[in-house]
Amino acid sequence: MQEIIFCATAATSSAASSSTGPGCIALHDLQTGNSLASFKQTNAPRNCTAFLESTGSEGGLMLSCQTDKSILNVYNFQKDQLAMKIVLPEKLTCIALDPRGSYCAGGTAQGRIYLWEVASGILYNAWDGHYRQVSVLKFTRDGAALISGSDDSGVSVWSVSRLVDDELQNELPLPFTILSDHTLPITDIVCGVGIFPNCRILTSSVDHSAKVWDLATKSLLTTFTFPQAITCLAWDVTERFFFAAAPDGSAHQVNLFRDADEKSGIPAEAVGGAGVSDVIRIEDIPAEARRKRLISVGEPITALCISATASLLLAGTATGTVHIYDIPSHQLLRSISAHKGFTVAHLATMLKPPDLVGHVSLSMSAGDPKDVVPVRPVVAFQRMRDAKARQAHEVATLLPAIQRVRALTLVYGG
Repeated sequence: MQEIIFCATAATSSAASSSTGPGCIALHDLQTGNSLASFKQTNAPRNCTAFLESTGSEGGLMLSCQTDKSILNVYNFQKDQLAMKIVLPEKLTCIALDPRGSYCAGGTAQGRIYLWEVASGILYNAWDGHYRQVSVLKFTRDGAALISGSDDSGVSVWSVSRLVDDELQNELPLPFTILSDHTLPITDIVCGVGIFPNCRILTSSVDHSAKVWDLATKSLLTTFTFPQAITCLAWDVTERFFFAAAPDGSAHQVNLFRDADEKSGIPAEAVGGAGVSDVIRIEDIPAEARRKRLISVGEPITALCISATASLLLAGTATGTVHIYDIPSHQLLRSISAHKGFTVAHLATMLKPPDLVGHVSLSMSAGDPKDVVPVRPVVAFQRMRDAKARQAHEVATLLPAIQRVRALTLVYGG
């Protein structure tokens, strides 16, 4: 099991008009930075790329919606070419794939949200969720809720079970809750662990703040304010700390706990949680402590993520470089400069797919990867809602491979 980097790049405005061509989806070795695979013919901006990891029995997929056309590109890990192009009802500004790969959601510049089933292509719902552009979409860790952030400064939480309920298809979807304490466009959303609604989410905005919300109580827990607008977030899986990145290249580490002080007798305790009135200003933290929690990349940060072991911070920049830092020491370990001239639009870590083109695992090397790990079925998405298609609900299903084992019969003679 090897952790690798999933990186999507997009052409900058200057690169788009030059001979550098569009961006790509690239996979890199986390330890060395070496390139493992590259998937071209995509130019998806930020929040417009999603992926599902491969398993031992089913190949994963990658989705990217294009900024200049109403097209969704579909890739799988077994070949470095486009698997299919899906024509969409309109241009999308963001997409999200639920953790099981069952549903894909897309948002538009007009505030409209679409929800498709991946295996059937059925458009289950399409509704006006916001009155301005939908900037980011995220599913909760269990896939039970869809969270949308918009340029109208609102964050809405939608129950997926209600969105796909046949009896509610003729009704306007109502959000589970609307989180409306931000004052400027939403830039990022990160979902915490837990089963919906018993989980927390972290949001950031151009209004220089990041906020922690509790979905069970539909309430704001804590507000953190920063010297600059926050463009992207990365949250430790144990929810002990998060990083908030600004356009000036600074990444602030915010601890959600205070260490115990034996001299004064103060025990370790959680930070925040007092509600709307609980505002923690990063500027108020003592200069020495603030300096220790700051990583200065030196370039505008466009994407952040934390490794699975919570020991490494990956920062993608507007110039196409991916910097890897050791979190405890904030030391720069290495930089990946293979995408100079482009913008890093999406950054994540994942386990190396067993069916990755050019790197098929030894257990699969005896045959064609497609015979051992079949590709997950994807059907072209509907552009209009169709009640007959929902009623028929024809879904392509992968049946598990049956291993034929010869039975040995022992006959005991007298």
